[in-house]
Amino acid sequence: MSGLVRTFLLVFIVAFGLMYAVAALNSSEGYSGGNTLTIYNWGDYIDPELIKQFEKESGIKVIYQTFDSNEAMMTKIKQGGTTFDVAVPSEYAISKMKEDDLLLKIDHGKLPNLKHIDPDFMNLSFDPDNAYSVPYFWGTVGIIYNPKMVGDLTFDSWEDLWDESLRNNIFLLDGAREVMGMGLNSLGYSLNDTIQEHLQEALAKLSELTPNVKAIVGDEIKMLIANEEAAAGLVWSGDASEIMDQNEDLDYVVPQEGSNLWFDNMVIPKTASNLEGAHAFINFMLDPEVAAQNTEYVGYSTPNKEALALLPEDISGDERFYPDKELTDRLEVYDNLGPRMLSHYNELFLEFKMHRK
Repeated sequence: MSGLVRTFLLVFIVAFGLMYAVAALNSSEGYSGGNTLTIYNWGDYIDPELIKQFEKESGIKVIYQTFDSNEAMMTKIKQGGTTFDVAVPSEYAISKMKEDDLLLKIDHGKLPNLKHIDPDFMNLSFDPDNAYSVPYFWGTVGIIYNPKMVGDLTFDSWEDLWDESLRNNIFLLDGAREVMGMGLNSLGYSLNDTIQEHLQEALAKLSELTPNVKAIVGDEIKMLIANEEAAAGLVWSGDASEIMDQNEDLDYVVPQEGSNLWFDNMVIPKTASNLEGAHAFINFMLDPEVAAQNTEYVGYSTPNKEALALLPEDISGDERFYPDKELTDRLEVYDNLGPRMLSHYNELFLEFKMHRK
C-alpha cells in the first residue's frame, strides 16, 4: 500500500470518527437532526429565557439566527442553503415573500392559541385570512427626544427635526423606508409614494436636514440616545420604550402628519424542514403568559389581547405605545413597492447618506 493511499485512509477514518462523535453527543443531549428548529429573527427580539423554556417543554433544540433588515432576510431565504423553520418578517416583506413563493401555508388547526390574538390584527391586507403569517409584534415609527435638550420643541410635527437648534444633535435609524418615509411625510406625501417628483422633493428635504444629523446608526441608537449623546432620534416605538426604561427623562411621539404603522408576523419559510416544530413554536409564542413575558422583555406592542390584560397598567395603558384609533387612522402600513421601486428607495437613501460625508 502506497503512502498516499495510507494517508487518505487515515484522514477518512478520522473524519468518520469525528462525525460519529458529534452524532453521539447530539444523541446524548436528546437532540437529533429531525429534532431541531432553526429560527430567523431580528436581533434582541425575543426573551432568551423563552427559548430555553420552549426547548425544555418540547424537547426540540432551537438554533437561533438574526438579521438586521427585511431585505437581508429575504435574500438569504431565497438563496436557500439554510433550513429556516420560522422567520419574523414585516408586513411588506410577507407580501413580497408570498409573491416569490417563499412561504408555506400555516395550519391553523395546529395553533389553538391563535384565538388569543386581537381580531383587529388578523386578516390584514398583506395576508388575508392569515394564510401565511401569525401576528408577533406591532408598533410605530416616531421621534424620541430629551425635553431637557430641545428647548420648546415638542415634535408634534416632523418639521421640528429641521430646527436650527438641533445642529449635529439627531440620530437616525439606518432604514431606507423609515428615513425616506419621514421625508415624504414631512411634505404631506404618502410614505408609499412612487411619484418621481415627490421622491426627489423628499431627498432634497432630507438633504436640508444633514447639518442636524449626528449619525445614521443601527441598534446602537438605543445606547447612544439613552446616554444623551444626542437630543432626538428617529426610532421604532419598541426601541423607544427600551431607551426610556434606561433614561426616564426621555419621551416619544408620533408626529401629526403621519408615520408608519408596522406589523411583524411569524411565518414558515419554504426552506422549513421541521413543520411540526415550527407550528409548536408559533403556538408556544401565542400563549398569553409567554406573550406577556416576551412583551415586557422586548418592549414592543403585543397583538395578543389576553397577554395585554396580563401586563402592568403602566405598559398596557401607555398611549405612546398603544395609541388610540384617532392616531392609528393617520398612519400607513408599508406597501410592497416591488423590487425596482424598492431598489430606487435604497439608492435615494444611499445618496442621502453619502451627501452627509
